[in-house]
Amino acid sequence: MSASGVPLAVLGAGAWGSALAVHAAARNPVLLWGRDPQLMQQIRRRGENTRYLPGVPFPESLRLEESLAPALQHVAGDGLLVLAVPVAGLRDLAQELRRHWTAAAAPAPAPLVILAKGFERDSGLLPHQVVAEVFDGWPQAPQAGLLSGPSFALEVARGLPVALVAAGGEDWLPRVVQALHGGGMRVYASDDLTGVAVGAAVKNVLAIACGVSDGLSQGANARAALITRGLAELARLGLALGARQETFLGLSGVGDLVLTCTGELSRNRRVGMQLAAGKGLQQVMRDLGHVAEGVYTARTVLELARRLELQAPITDQVCALLEGRVDARGAVQALLARQPRAEAEAGGAE
Repeated sequence: MSASGVPLAVLGAGAWGSALAVHAAARNPVLLWGRDPQLMQQIRRRGENTRYLPGVPFPESLRLEESLAPALQHVAGDGLLVLAVPVAGLRDLAQELRRHWTAAAAPAPAPLVILAKGFERDSGLLPHQVVAEVFDGWPQAPQAGLLSGPSFALEVARGLPVALVAAGGEDWLPRVVQALHGGGMRVYASDDLTGVAVGAAVKNVLAIACGVSDGLSQGANARAALITRGLAELARLGLALGARQETFLGLSGVGDLVLTCTGELSRNRRVGMQLAAGKGLQQVMRDLGHVAEGVYTARTVLELARRLELQAPITDQVCALLEGRVDARGAVQALLARQPRAEAEAGGAE
């Protein structure tokens, strides 16, 4: 570990948080925080996260903590806080950080790197917007940005090549790139927070659709069609929210979409395949044992598209399937039965 590295505290000991901590520990002093004492003690005993990242040894330099105070102290001064919790838990964690930083003896806030992907269910906010809302009006509000792109945690932890995109402000970006770029990981910079966040959220919904198609043995042609039309659906929403078109042709757009829709390690694709096999959603989620963000994001994406008067036919059918209003074959048939239209048509209300 380089003594000149950037101190990192990764908050969240799931698969992605653990993988990023393992990667970063090769060049930086890294602390991994987990809320579950039993899980953290198990990691200490076994030297790996057998629950979420089995088969990947943790380096001895990687410090483990169950208390938040040492994590904040670890990054005081010039470090980074990586928020590696699902979007459903992001607000609670951000509020907890604000309470800690409000205390008189607490260190100054460190910049935040948000890994969560999706829309918050009740508010419809993207991850960076959730964090901004929590710290709104607070004079010491930390800088915050996103790290996203096509990445399976297991491959990152094993040191296999990966390219990610960091989206944030000019002062935030160099520190994140310095900390994480290296080894098998390339980190590209973007200032399109909305585009990166929308790409990361909607691709999980579309991966469920591709999993259904693959589970029904619809073939490679059908998968390619779903990915291509799904990208158009994703971009329509992103552009309406203020994102830039070129973002969706990059890592957090087409890159993440292709990986999540085709990769064997994709949890959201696996959900679709299991639903296509006739399993109920509750059983699928129990068997999965991990968070599949597309399940929780689909309804929010559809409601947002309708509010903006945008077409979202794939998301519409994913919602119908998840909510038990149609079976897998019915969802595919509904998409096939749609009226023909020009490919390049921007699309409004259906």
